[in-house]
Amino acid sequence: MASLSFKCITFSVWLEAGMCSGCFCKRVLNSCHETVLPHIHRISTAVSSRCTKGANASALEKEIGPEQFPVNEHYFGLVNFGNTCYCNSVLQALYFCRPFREKVLAYKSQPRKKESLLTCLADLFHSIATQKKKVGVIPPKKFITRLRKENELFDNYMQQDAHEFLNYLLNTIADILQEERKQEKQNGRLPNGNIDSENNSTPDPTWVHEIFQGTLTNETRCLTCETISSKDEDFLDLSVDVEQNTSITHCLRGFSNTETLCSEYKYYCEECRSKQEAHKRMKVKKLPMILALHLKRFKYMDQLHRYTKLSYRVVFPLELRLFNTSGDATNPDRMYDLVAVVVHCGRK
Repeated sequence: MASLSFKCITFSVWLEAGMCSGCFCKRVLNSCHETVLPHIHRISTAVSSRCTKGANASALEKEIGPEQFPVNEHYFGLVNFGNTCYCNSVLQALYFCRPFREKVLAYKSQPRKKESLLTCLADLFHSIATQKKKVGVIPPKKFITRLRKENELFDNYMQQDAHEFLNYLLNTIADILQEERKQEKQNGRLPNGNIDSENNSTPDPTWVHEIFQGTLTNETRCLTCETISSKDEDFLDLSVDVEQNTSITHCLRGFSNTETLCSEYKYYCEECRSKQEAHKRMKVKKLPMILALHLKRFKYMDQLHRYTKLSYRVVFPLELRLFNTSGDATNPDRMYDLVAVVVHCGRK
């Protein structure tokens, strides 16, 4: 592990305070600081090498400490099928997001549906949650097979991006849930014999949106007439730029920095009826239940004419309060607890 030269946080998951199911990750992170990767690796992948020896399953628990294992929690490594570390790490992070896990397990208990990425995920989570042992290893073969079948991007042995996989998985689950709801409405006709309108361009939100979705407001202020216009947009995660020797707080501050629109980028002001210089900034209007932050580790370098990976150290706290909220944000003082950090360590 020490021979690897890059330690890069791909994304971190923050859960509204008080909702964490275990706090195992929080305790581990608190004890290791910059050595976070070996500890997480011990849980998610190296477990397999230890648990194949049968009796050594309890040795792992003793090594980490029995006080770190909350009641009814299971810590199972996922077998790596060549290049599936990007997938395994995200699945581990999502499993320990209690609201998400509970919804997936509840879906498992519903009448059996045709196989999909969501049914495979539900089977995997159920398999982990019902294990008799607290630690062990499980091969997520069924899920990986389905993933590769549904998306050719992941149907190879190349390195993949954990953030792209997270986005694909959450959006796919939301699409599945919305399609099932649509089918249920079509099958259940209203008293007048008409089915619910299919022309609704905005599908109903799902529990994926209830858990992960927040809202940004894009505020633009004309420097001539001082008129402020705003436009809202939803997000499932926030992508923030990173700099050398920085912190999550600094990244969020940069995300909401005021940008001046001038020269050829002037803003067309409806009030002035002409292009004017303006100030623009992004703020969080609706805070999500679970906050996923993506650190943009790839930056285009003009001198190299290509993207390069930024291995900058980014400090992250165990508790986080968003300060870059809009004036009309609901519950702006919401406190988040750190649940998981997905780290990629390698040269690519």
